Amino acid sequence: MPILAHNQLSLAEIFSDCSNIFESDKHQFLSLLEENLNLDELIPSTFYNNYYASTGRPRTHHLRSMLWALILQRIFSIPTDSLLIVFLQFSKELRDFCDFDSIPDASRLTRFKQDFLLDLQSFFDHLVDVTEPICQEIDPHKAAMTIFDTSGVEAYVTENNPKYAHKIVKQLKAFKKANKLNNSYDPYKAAYGSMPSNSAANPEIKQLYINGHFCYVYKFGMITNGLGIVRDISFYNKDFIESHPEIILDKKSDSPEEDKSLHDTKALIPVLTDFFKRHPLINPKSFLGDAAFDSTILYAALLNDLHFEKAFIPINSRSKLSYPDCQVNEYGVPCCPEDNTLPMKYEGKAKRKNGLTRHKFICPKVKWRKDIDGKHRRKCFCDNPCTTSSNGRMFYVYPEKDLRAYPGTIRGTNEWIKTYKIRTTVERSIHQFKESYNVANRKTQNEKTIHADLLLGGITQLITVVLANKINKHQYIKSLKPLIA
Repeated sequence: MPILAHNQLSLAEIFSDCSNIFESDKHQFLSLLEENLNLDELIPSTFYNNYYASTGRPRTHHLRSMLWALILQRIFSIPTDSLLIVFLQFSKELRDFCDFDSIPDASRLTRFKQDFLLDLQSFFDHLVDVTEPICQEIDPHKAAMTIFDTSGVEAYVTENNPKYAHKIVKQLKAFKKANKLNNSYDPYKAAYGSMPSNSAANPEIKQLYINGHFCYVYKFGMITNGLGIVRDISFYNKDFIESHPEIILDKKSDSPEEDKSLHDTKALIPVLTDFFKRHPLINPKSFLGDAAFDSTILYAALLNDLHFEKAFIPINSRSKLSYPDCQVNEYGVPCCPEDNTLPMKYEGKAKRKNGLTRHKFICPKVKWRKDIDGKHRRKCFCDNPCTTSSNGRMFYVYPEKDLRAYPGTIRGTNEWIKTYKIRTTVERSIHQFKESYNVANRKTQNEKTIHADLLLGGITQLITVVLANKINKHQYIKSLKPLIA
């Protein structure tokens, strides 16, 4: 076979080719944004007033220019502000779209985030209200769900160097071996207890155990609906704690998992209360959370005070279910009085005249049979019946007696299994914020910068929802990357 000659392209030739493409043919994706989104109409007037307030000199860059640059940075997953500036310098198309006469430097972008943090919050909250009707139109069932989870953004501090934790764990493993300690001594838990609760660089950077490793982070909570669209971002900083004196943070225990669960439990109701105050027109029906929220107090607050109809929370393995009138299994289903391994059959629920709901369970060995009068009736086929009734044993369960056992739904049913699977959408959204929107791995310790990056991630996702709705392509509400040619 003949050998084909290869011509190596120089950097100048590659840049020249790219420049010709951008300058001769408008990028399809930017055209899509330009034709379907008017950012000026979405920005709250208060943001404009604060940005253009008299400062002694006019603003060099338009507000929409700064916002578009930061939004595009997240859409295109540009990891750093410095690299964003390089893109703007070499792409006339991007500069024209953002309407930049001159390109801002990295310090100006950082100051914009820090100086207008509260305005970014108001912009985000406004977009939540704008996108709520869109989510309801796409899928009313999933839009009526509230899903909550917490995570953390690692700060650029010495304690987050992997060698820091590894050194301590290694020393404790050697200590265990030298003293011939048994397996009840866990070097990892011991390391967790011996590490400081916060970073030496900033007391607001807290120790956390997430994704299988120790780290020092700014902690935040996120609410999404069943579609995975963000509804709220709560940054657990000093201001948040001071505005909620009911949150009393205990000292560290020996278990990082228990500490995280305890802190998540205490923050949930304040976060939801703040959310509903900011968005009174949003009235979700179901709450979804992990086993960290399996608390009798939380069920009462969710179902009675916050008026959720159902709470999908798995049972924490440390505490079993109980009901005063009968024995129940791990799902809250009554068991046969003669065989506690045999669950009763669920036959639905009904609302009584007094407004209370009751769930009906019947003997698992009861079948419907046609009687001599032509009507169908229950008949028990148990060899050792526990009642003289031909209908078999029945139990009526009243949720108000134990909301933890019966939080508006029955665990283990098809409804429960199908609905609870949706909870993972909040985890995927958090991952999208950290990785695609590059909130994680930012080399900064500044609290306001990280907080602003989270809000800009939320703004970007909500802008995505607005655009997907405008072009009638709802399959792109989570990401616009398939549209980027």
